[in-house]
Amino acid sequence: MPIDVARALSAEPRRTALSWDHKDIQLYHLGIGAGTPATDPDELRYTLESRLHVLPSFATVAGGPLAAAEGLSAPGLDVDLAAVLHGGQRIELHRPLPVSGSASQTSRVTAVHDKGRAAVIVLNAVVADAEGPLWTSDTTLFVRGEGGFGGGRGPAGRLLPPDRAPDRTTLRGVRGDQALLYRLSGDWNPLHADPAFARLAGFDKPILHGLCTYGITLKAVVDTLLGGQVARVRGYAARFAGVVFPGETLCIRMWRELEPERGPDGGRVLVSVTAPDRDDAPVLADTVVEHA
Repeated sequence: MPIDVARALSAEPRRTALSWDHKDIQLYHLGIGAGTPATDPDELRYTLESRLHVLPSFATVAGGPLAAAEGLSAPGLDVDLAAVLHGGQRIELHRPLPVSGSASQTSRVTAVHDKGRAAVIVLNAVVADAEGPLWTSDTTLFVRGEGGFGGGRGPAGRLLPPDRAPDRTTLRGVRGDQALLYRLSGDWNPLHADPAFARLAGFDKPILHGLCTYGITLKAVVDTLLGGQVARVRGYAARFAGVVFPGETLCIRMWRELEPERGPDGGRVLVSVTAPDRDDAPVLADTVVEHA
């Protein structure tokens, strides 16, 4: 069996050096649709180096390649990358991300679940710089064809939005060239650029990166419900429930829940993201932004 569960879980953590500067952050922000309108003061916070702050989802691309790429090289994980699907992503922020930095990432496999026809691998990464921890992330990956080894199925809970109208609904357009720009932050999978490759994978045309939708969604929540203050974000999690095609529109519905223990305006925002161009097909589910 390509996945040796015991070996993967007991392997020594893998360490990788990460570094980034303002150009990486600006490119990431442009890749998730920042800068429209170009001279809007609220957008200049994402695009102009003299005013720059860092959207926390930048953690998913900091240092270049995805953290998952390093995690999948762990002992015991001999899998076909073509069979791997990104199932979900969670980040926990320990403090605001600096505009430039150097850090060390420590990654390990924390779980391997058996879903029958697929295996689910959970990769954990802890990133710290000289001042201490910056963020912790959990990446959930589905590996098609690698289930059936007799392991536990893992958690199956779902985070449902409240049974009431959203507190805020916003539409976000996805440019036709959005995936071409976003991939410059490190995810070079041709599925997002090459029509012939996309057809081989079963799609009529290239699809948008799930983590691009993830970033677009967090920016929408920060800009509309958190006063544009990225430092208020404490955690962000989402499950990738469907695809997005460049050129489509995203409908982002938000429900705010105040939690006094997080401060006077602290709490969480539950989010649902759909594609209205395709009968509100689900895109992100089980999505929550925790904030101070």
